[in-house]
Amino acid sequence: MHIYLDNAATTKPCEECVKAVSDMLTEHYANPSSLHGPGIEAMKEVISARQAIADALGTEKDEIFFTSGGTEANNLALFGAAHANRRKGNRIVTTAIEHESVLQTIDELEKEGFEVIRLMPDSYGRITEEQIDEAINGDTILVSIMMINNEVGSVMPVSHISKAVKRAKAPALIHIDCVQAFGKVPVRPAKLGADLVTITAHKIHGPKGVGALYIRKGARILPRTFGGEQEKKIRPGTEPSPLIGGFGAAVSCLPSLSEQSRKIKEINEYAQAGLKKIDGIKFNSADDASPYIINICVPTFMRSQTIIQELSANYGICVSSGSACAKGKRSHVLTAMGLPDDVIDKSIRISLSRFNTKEDIDALISALTELIEKHPKE
Repeated sequence: MHIYLDNAATTKPCEECVKAVSDMLTEHYANPSSLHGPGIEAMKEVISARQAIADALGTEKDEIFFTSGGTEANNLALFGAAHANRRKGNRIVTTAIEHESVLQTIDELEKEGFEVIRLMPDSYGRITEEQIDEAINGDTILVSIMMINNEVGSVMPVSHISKAVKRAKAPALIHIDCVQAFGKVPVRPAKLGADLVTITAHKIHGPKGVGALYIRKGARILPRTFGGEQEKKIRPGTEPSPLIGGFGAAVSCLPSLSEQSRKIKEINEYAQAGLKKIDGIKFNSADDASPYIINICVPTFMRSQTIIQELSANYGICVSSGSACAKGKRSHVLTAMGLPDDVIDKSIRISLSRFNTKEDIDALISALTELIEKHPKE
């Protein structure tokens, strides 16, 4: 039995999600684009899921477009927005600590000739409103900044972006990656001033393989794939209706965000208090970071990957060294924060979900204490 503290990478599907996926696979398995009875029934389930997500975001259901996950949604948003608006300007503004699916997409757009401004964070992964103001000018066609950083939990001033865009009289579309925010804090595209918002199912106890992109009605982006009428041709292809059904179920059973936030903050504070008792622990996450993520440097001669393997193999505890998509590479987030190599190489991420308990934290602290005693920093 594992103690799972790697929820920023993925979450355990909730019972409601598992049941919905199973029902779609066994009862509503027809192609939702088919016009016969079973196909129509399958489409009703897809529509229901789309409505559940729209309700959670405070949007219209026809502004929700299903994708294979957050990575595809980010690619679609960035390539689609940049290519649709390239005649209006040439500048793209982002940060140096975005998810790889944004960073690598932006790199490709830069190769195509777009000017890219990458905002650098402070030593806790924070970006300021002033940086955003300075970066956006009248030639800016796209701004893409995540709401909550996936490695250190820093909260970005994303609601300020629309003010900066208006002040600069820029033709920019605003994209916000809300993968680590949706289901944890209120996400309302209208209040954020966002044209495009990325979310995904497997961070909120839904299935892997499905996400969604909110596209504000009236915002124009170009598709990346072709070959069907699904999703209004923005993302064609047979809808993965079992996954979509599971996504909708996970969204529908999200608890009260205020109650969930209170519980997570309590566990976070409990964890920080315990971790601070371990001599030499350094916190890479700021005090005002998302309570769902705690990034620390462990005082041992072992590197992050070895610490993770030791915790898993000997204590049954699952944590990570950062984004799972990085496949063990040195964290670009901690590097951009200007942290020393010795800190980066010994840092781990603890990430919580509503199913974690203080007992999980007790086990982690006990394991880290024992691990450090056995393998102290040289």
